[in-house]
This record gives sequence, C-alpha cells and structure tokens, in this order.
Amino acid sequence: MKFRKFARILLLSMAVPFFSFAQDWHVGAFAGISNYSGDLVQQKVDLKYTRPSLGLLVRKDINRYLTLRAGFTWGIVAAADSTNAEPSLVARNLSFKSNVFEGSLIAEINFLDLDEKGFTPFVFIGVGGFGFDPTAKDISGNVVRLRPLGTEGQGLPQYPQRQPYDLFAWSFPMGAGVKAILNDKWTLGFEIGLRPTTTDYLDDVSTNYVDQNTLLAYRGQKAVDMAFRGDELTGKQTPGVYPPDGSKRGSAKYKDWYAFSGFTITYRLGGGSGWGKVKATRCPILR
Repeated sequence: MKFRKFARILLLSMAVPFFSFAQDWHVGAFAGISNYSGDLVQQKVDLKYTRPSLGLLVRKDINRYLTLRAGFTWGIVAAADSTNAEPSLVARNLSFKSNVFEGSLIAEINFLDLDEKGFTPFVFIGVGGFGFDPTAKDISGNVVRLRPLGTEGQGLPQYPQRQPYDLFAWSFPMGAGVKAILNDKWTLGFEIGLRPTTTDYLDDVSTNYVDQNTLLAYRGQKAVDMAFRGDELTGKQTPGVYPPDGSKRGSAKYKDWYAFSGFTITYRLGGGSGWGKVKATRCPILR
C-alpha cells in the first residue's frame, strides 16, 4: 500500500513536464545492471549475481550545476550461499531472488557547464522508496515466497520482538557519473549508484534461527525447509541438521544494500540549449 501511494506521487511528478513544457526539462530512460550487498555474500558485492535493470526518468535543470531528477527503476537482486568460500555460509545453503521496484527523487551536482563544455562529471544523492519480495526455489525447483513463511519467527507469539517485515522500504541513492551532449536534443550518460536501505530483510535473512518444532507447528514443514537448507547439501559437502534455537543465521548489524549502474539517454523538451542560453546563429557563407 505504501509503495503504491509513493509510486502514484512519483508518476505525477514525472508527468509535470508534459503540462509545463519548457526547454530545461528532459525525459529519458535508464538501462544497466543491478547488484546486491547483504547477508548472503562475503564481500560487499558479488559480481556473479549481476542482474539487469531498466528505468524511466525525468530531469529538470535548476541551473548550470544543479539538476533534479525523478525516476522509476526496476531491477533484480539475487545471491546464494553455494558460491561463497566461507564453510559456515556454504553449510547454511540459503539463497534468494527478488524484483526491486524503486521510485526516487535525486539531486545531481554537475562539475562543469554541460552546454558550454559538452560533457560533465557529476555526483548525485537522493531518496527513494522501493518494493521487494524475496523468493527462493525449493528442493523441487518450485519458486517459494519467503516472507509468509516467517523463517526467523516473525509473527510467532514465542518471539514477540520479531514482527513480519514490510515489503516496502526506503533507500538513499548516491553515486557518480558522467554525461555528454550528443546534439541539441539528446544527452547520453553513465553512472554508478549505490542504495543503502532501511531494511535488513531484502534477502529474508537478518538474525537467528528459531526453534524448529515451534516453526513447524505454526508455519508448517515448508517454513522449516526454507529456514535452513544445509540438509540439502550433496557431493563433497556434508548435509547438516537444523541449528538450535538462537543460533546465528544472519547479522542485523548492517542493513542490506543494492545498486543500479548503467547508461541514461535523455531527450530535451522544448527548444534552445537550456538555462535561458541562446546559441548564436551562424551567418550563411557567401561564395
């Protein structure tokens, strides 16, 4: 519900240029990759789980050095313990995948006058709201939504401090890039953007295991199966058993992150070159 309300407000703001036609508005698209950082990777970002991302955006030039941007971006985040080197993570054997739908409002700070130089590096910072829904494939290959299972005891009376997590959270886009003018209408850019978030459940992993019998009684066998998957290991790996109540499953010390990086292409609405500047008209050459 929160995400839908946020998305409606954002889409309304993105539609403003079509009602207030001006030369310093730009509309465009984003295409790139998405990455994840959280409890299921050892390093900050595991490039093996790079996935696609796409988006739409609207820019408003405030002056030569400040641009405001509204955007709506979709991406996929994923990770799995099976590709980690740490034995304890491999033994846990968890995995997840989630679509991320983000709406954002961002300020871009340009280092150069884009119209004068033809290009500029920039940094950006902003705020976003995003929806997510972690899933994983069970041993039979079926996709299972993880939040309804309460894998860490969310919503159980025996663990009153653990409430079901919200599938809407806030993010704080930040990063850097470069953009260049292709002609009077089109601008091409490239950026790398990180998103620290307010949730530690982007991957459905945060704290400790709960009692196996309690989870079984309240949520069923599927919840137990997806809470610990070390018993599914085969080959050189020795299958494990469900850990005791209170054993470490994840870490709540840091929230999860995701990243969107890629190219933007924008089209300038109206005429002129922006910010009230008028390009000189060349006189015809007489021969």
